[in-house]
Amino acid sequence: MQDTMEMTVDILQILALIFVFMVGVMVLVAMVLFVIDRSQTGDAVRRNYPVIGRFRHLFTELGEFFRQYFFAMDREELPFNRAQRDWVKRASQDKSNTLSFGSTRNLTVVGTPIFVNAAYPPLDNQFAASTALVIGAGAKTPFAAPSFFNISGMSFGALSKPAVQALSKGAAKSGVWMNTGEGGLSPYHLEGGCDIVFQIGTAKYGVRDAEGNLSDEKLREVAAHAQVRMFELKLSQGAKPGKGGILPGGKVTKEIAAIRGIPEGKSSISPNRHPEISNDDELLDMIARIREVTGKPVGIKLVVGSPDSVQALFETIAKRGAASAPDFITIDGGEGGTGAAPMPLMDLVGMSIREALPRVVDLRKKYGFDSRIRIIASGKLINPGDVAWALAAGADFITSARGFMFSLGCIQALKCSKNTCPTGITTHDPRFHKGLVPKVKFERVAAYAKGVVKEVEIIAHSVGVSEPRQLRRNHVRLVQDTGRSERMSQLYPEP
Repeated sequence: MQDTMEMTVDILQILALIFVFMVGVMVLVAMVLFVIDRSQTGDAVRRNYPVIGRFRHLFTELGEFFRQYFFAMDREELPFNRAQRDWVKRASQDKSNTLSFGSTRNLTVVGTPIFVNAAYPPLDNQFAASTALVIGAGAKTPFAAPSFFNISGMSFGALSKPAVQALSKGAAKSGVWMNTGEGGLSPYHLEGGCDIVFQIGTAKYGVRDAEGNLSDEKLREVAAHAQVRMFELKLSQGAKPGKGGILPGGKVTKEIAAIRGIPEGKSSISPNRHPEISNDDELLDMIARIREVTGKPVGIKLVVGSPDSVQALFETIAKRGAASAPDFITIDGGEGGTGAAPMPLMDLVGMSIREALPRVVDLRKKYGFDSRIRIIASGKLINPGDVAWALAAGADFITSARGFMFSLGCIQALKCSKNTCPTGITTHDPRFHKGLVPKVKFERVAAYAKGVVKEVEIIAHSVGVSEPRQLRRNHVRLVQDTGRSERMSQLYPEP
């Protein structure tokens, strides 16, 4: 017994010494930090409140995480709230999205779409089913796109290797196309076997010569891949309309340099526009050139700043003839996307997809290009209700980037541009890649795509049409600031 008591006393003494030592270390560290904080001149709070002032920075950094998990309500968070993300998560895991006890959505928010259910909808065995739609019927190799919901442009380089691999294989399984983004065509885009839209950005990555000019030879090499079904000439994107991308030299690895056609280890700055395109005629000339060289449909991607500029484009097409028209126009919302960008551009430049889409659709109809030019909508459309709204507004197709990122496991950590993405989606740090297993995640990509299509078909069935593209503006009511809703066909009457 005495031995036990002595041993206990010895242990307590050791613990006491450790405690005193730790306290001493903490006091020493605090004193050093006090001197550092009081001496520095860059941070007024730390200078006036040494040591304690450091907690302000810590809490600021952690604030977004605490808000996401503890404080924000299901429908409050931006850019995507928890309810939106949870729907994608359940769909990607092939789980039921059936809920109980009523909607948590605030149906009085201005702009909220409310679909008009038919008094006598088709019977359950007369369900709505989506069909393929041809893009570029006049091209040598038209594209019969099987799905109205597809993957928007995200470059290899912005996305990691396993992310691109999972998206490619998931796209093939679900029958959706995958846009390469402006970073060129990588082997990882091709290995899944999906349909691919090759995007040509202002730097012409993947189809450029040594001077950065568009190369017909490189275009032919890309078009030789049967999987590459269309080419998209990007004029602007929602994240940064009017500004080109900046790829730091540290990210230009040997592999990325080879894919993009740029020097390894050197920063690459994309022009803010295509240098050889300064007006609508030159744009149409470029479209014709790419279509002639590749034999495949060619379209453009843009953020609408004003409907006037789109009208001017349609007027030019009308003068030159319908054959000169782009085969499709992708409209990106000015509210920003996956690309990193200065806050003023992301927040304040470019029309929202909610306003731009119906205006462009109306201009297409006014000039008689309904069957010639397909309209693709892109911009925060990740849930079935948003996709159905876009179809009702007049879009032929919808593409999503962030929706598919959520299907891969994105947690909206807002670290996309910092190479520290904790889910391995937007980082090239190998230690994060192990969390993203393509042979598992591709199933979730496919399930999400199929889930969106299925539930849009449910909405179409409820309003009484047999195909989602038969949704019209009179099938949707939009909530107004009076608290009442008005049919979209009254707010945006078609020409």
